[in-house]
Amino acid sequence: MSISNSVVTELLRIFPNWRPQMYFKSSLTALSHAMEDRVLAGVDRPLVIASFQRERFYRQEAHRYRRIADRTDRVYVLAAPETEFRNASDYYETIAFTPDDALAEEWHLVVIGRNHSSCLVCRERNLPVTGEKINAAMDASRRFEGIWTFDRQVSIAAAEIILAKILVYRPELAEKIALTRQELLAESLAPVIDAAVDNADPFVQRLITYLQAGQYKLLKANKSLSLKEQKERLLNSVTSAIRRSLHTEEILQVAVQKLGEGMGVCRCVVYRCHETDTTAKIDREFISPGITSLEGQNWQLKDNPLFEEVVKLREPLSIDNALTDPRIHNSETYLKHIVSSCSIFSWLLVPVLYQGKLLGMLELHHCGPVPSAWKEEDVSLVNAIATQVGVALMQAEAYANLEELNEQLEALDRTRSNLVAITGHELRTPLSTIRVCLESIATEPDMPIEMRQIMLNTALQDAERMRKLVQDFLTLSEFESGRAKIHPEPLSLQECIDLAVSNAIARNYGTEIPQIDSPISSELPLVQADGEWLVEVLVKLLDNACKFTDSEGKIAIAANNTDAQSIEVTVSDTGRGIEANRLEKIFDRFYQEEGALRRSAGGTGLGLAICRQIVKTWGGQIWAESDGKDRGSQFHFTIPVFDNNILTSQAQPANLLNRDIQGTKAKAKTPRKRRDIGK
Repeated sequence: MSISNSVVTELLRIFPNWRPQMYFKSSLTALSHAMEDRVLAGVDRPLVIASFQRERFYRQEAHRYRRIADRTDRVYVLAAPETEFRNASDYYETIAFTPDDALAEEWHLVVIGRNHSSCLVCRERNLPVTGEKINAAMDASRRFEGIWTFDRQVSIAAAEIILAKILVYRPELAEKIALTRQELLAESLAPVIDAAVDNADPFVQRLITYLQAGQYKLLKANKSLSLKEQKERLLNSVTSAIRRSLHTEEILQVAVQKLGEGMGVCRCVVYRCHETDTTAKIDREFISPGITSLEGQNWQLKDNPLFEEVVKLREPLSIDNALTDPRIHNSETYLKHIVSSCSIFSWLLVPVLYQGKLLGMLELHHCGPVPSAWKEEDVSLVNAIATQVGVALMQAEAYANLEELNEQLEALDRTRSNLVAITGHELRTPLSTIRVCLESIATEPDMPIEMRQIMLNTALQDAERMRKLVQDFLTLSEFESGRAKIHPEPLSLQECIDLAVSNAIARNYGTEIPQIDSPISSELPLVQADGEWLVEVLVKLLDNACKFTDSEGKIAIAANNTDAQSIEVTVSDTGRGIEANRLEKIFDRFYQEEGALRRSAGGTGLGLAICRQIVKTWGGQIWAESDGKDRGSQFHFTIPVFDNNILTSQAQPANLLNRDIQGTKAKAKTPRKRRDIGK
């Protein structure tokens, strides 16, 4: 059972000239207590009808109504039950109406005695959400509209309306209510006066006015504090969120997402930029439903008066109406196009700074339907968030630099470990052999000449092995420190390849090596490089191929024009191959595929690292390809093509190298000696 009719609505229907007033909860509490105190101070037995919205509100006043019940037996209390409130006749009559009754939204107190009457009939506006916990600030700011008066006719009409509702819930009270009507409500309601007559006590009326004014000021202050708290909470949430990450992209996304949601704007974008940039790419954005996305677009910064003003002042720039702003109206067509295509009605630009350095820009857009003025506190909030974003970005960059430094330190540590392991192995082995050979010669004077010669040859070979190790260390050191001497010259690539093949054959004299093919086109142009270092690269790549390819396999050298500026040289083999995850690592210093001490082939792991450093000196690139284990490998590097316009006085004639090549061909066992940097 429920009643949908409002007491306030029915009363205003009876008295159409009355206009409801607005009251705060504190004002109604003061009025109710004043009306109750008059009953407690009187001597007659008035009719008292009190309607509470909820049982919990009634429990706050229950003790007062027990005192009132000692004065009069005509007390009716209504409330929506929550725990124990029910229909009963105890100290006074209690009426439990259903929570969906219109009474659940109203606050009533009607007092009618023989010589006085008063009426307070109100309904609440902006009801709290069901189940929402009401705090002290929310409770004090609750608003009601209704009528408060001492007019007897209005009071009797209100009493009749509420008593009729009581009879719906408790029909057994009909006789008692009829008696009350006969004694106190028998007065006629006619004639109803045309204008609202309020004979309230002037002092009480003034007190209520002061209460209302005070409540308005308190509400305004609470609203201001609430807004400040909300903005402070937004700032803290953004700061906390961006501080939890050390990734730049994540920081920017969190910043625009929370800022856009918290500020309630149509679009919030952020982009990284510096003062001298001409364009910037919008990295991240927040958009409301139905708003055009700008993420990934390039934002023009050069000749942009808005960006230039922000950079100059180092302060936020707010535009309340982008359609009439002179900076946009008098600018080039670009800004006008942006305002039109992106539907920007109001524009806010806030620089992301760190110690005066521009790191990026935060932009907020209102996209209609009308321009919206930017409040000073909103601009300050966005500026504070931009400051936090700047700090977070610098921390992220510092962390990234620290990670890079850590990786470099780890690489250096690995290099040190490999250096100790490899040099220890590569030096100890030949030294041991040399020592054994020399000790044998020194302690065995009767040793046959043939054996003595074998011992000497073995010692010489291991001495050469040690010399090459030291030479590789010195060569790599010279290139990495930038002290290597380079003499570029116009060269015939075919002649360099022939020399390298001859050198590789000489290095492996007496050992079976794979077949080496070098079908180079005679139409290839000259290249511009240092001849000795170019041959060194080819020799080391051929040595590497011979080391990991069986004698039954094949090695091939190819060259072709990749473009007009460079030639790509490829050294391929059918040998052991390289796993895909190691193609980049093989050019690291001391890299050994099988480990420093478990490898089946000798070497220091410096050959490919030296090749990379040499190729870099002429601006080329070097890389490796392989289909996997035991499927061969291909090493590629590029050489710049010789340009007659850049021939320098340092270039040596190509025929010198040609004569050297011819001499090497004639005597393959004696390879051409390259310059010794360590000497």
